[in-house]
Amino acid sequence: MTVTQERPMTYSKMRGLVSFFSALLKGKKVGISDFLHKLVSTQKLCQHMDPQKIIQREGRSRKEKREKDAESPLNTETSQLKPSDFDYLKVIGKGSFGKVLLAKHRKHGGYYAVKVLQKQMIIKRKEQGHVMVERSVLLKGLQHPFLVGLHFSFQTSNTLYFVLDYVNGGELFYHLQREGSFPEPRAAFYAAEMLMALGFLHSLDIVYRDMKPENILLDCEGHVMLTDFGLCKEGVSKSGIMHTFCGTPEYLAPEVLQGHPYSPAVDWWGLGTVLFEMLYGLPPFYSHSKADMFENILHAPLQLRSGVSEAARSLLEGLLQKDVKNRLGGKGDQVELQNHPFFASINWDDLLAKNIKPPFIPNVTGPYDVSYIDPEFTILPVPAFVNERCQASGNGEAFPGFSFMNPVEYVAAELVS
Repeated sequence: MTVTQERPMTYSKMRGLVSFFSALLKGKKVGISDFLHKLVSTQKLCQHMDPQKIIQREGRSRKEKREKDAESPLNTETSQLKPSDFDYLKVIGKGSFGKVLLAKHRKHGGYYAVKVLQKQMIIKRKEQGHVMVERSVLLKGLQHPFLVGLHFSFQTSNTLYFVLDYVNGGELFYHLQREGSFPEPRAAFYAAEMLMALGFLHSLDIVYRDMKPENILLDCEGHVMLTDFGLCKEGVSKSGIMHTFCGTPEYLAPEVLQGHPYSPAVDWWGLGTVLFEMLYGLPPFYSHSKADMFENILHAPLQLRSGVSEAARSLLEGLLQKDVKNRLGGKGDQVELQNHPFFASINWDDLLAKNIKPPFIPNVTGPYDVSYIDPEFTILPVPAFVNERCQASGNGEAFPGFSFMNPVEYVAAELVS
């Protein structure tokens, strides 16, 4: 969630129009006709617009749209973005190639999480492909309530910048460390929102491949936000297969460890491991010895202690099936999970609309509140290089087409400038 300062009334009145154009640019058909009719019912702004013609014009394929977006005038504006457009306030995370910083846009006042990656390290480890996949997936997930969205991306000669939704309710990992485990209703709520996020990615032929509590954030209202899409694989249908060995050891599916071809069902195994950890406090096959843990994942029977419902036990047994042919979700994907008794109390439409009150609401006072961010990060100094005043580089030989500006952000910026 991005926290912004109060906007002039003229901006508020335009929010609906901005959202419409954003949806139009992203190829969303649903509700356009109704929107236009409502818009023109009180004014003659769009008197001569034909909604059906608009819908027909936006019916091109995703591939054609991406090619057009790459050449659009809107994207040329991103060359104006540069590191000094932001004030970098705190370190709120770190990874192999850089850090994540809380930042405030100097002109428009929005608060963001800025993921800063060092090109040299990425190129040295030959990870350019993962970075570009992360950018692509972030663009596709922008409109989903349980996926962290991308607002801007730009680059300098040495550095890549992802400007993301700022989510300060803390990692699920942080809360599990503090509380040990969650009551079953709380675990079910988080699992349901994760399920919807994964199902959405699968509907776009994207496999997430990195389910773990560190990649699951809570927003300030207590809703799940899935983040870190660097290990995603695009272009994999529900019946498709992959071979790449990747992921975090505790949460790897057996077929990945064995080097066998695998499918989107690896994400349902990952969901099962996270649900198990939420209910019991540790991943299901955990051992201090990595070799023993791998052996457990491949061969040890699933041990389900008492203290959870029969529905929870049934769901865990279905998700943590070592034989992918028998795994819940392996055939019908998210629909199989949604129909499981463990989620009987969930109204899926209300969940997706965020009309269900979360079981835990983080007590954050505003965007400066980092009390749910691990002090391991917040005590670190902001790296000096992120404040470089050089102009952003529009093209990088190793990262062509990296720069992006969300159309909503672009139009909003024009309205308040």
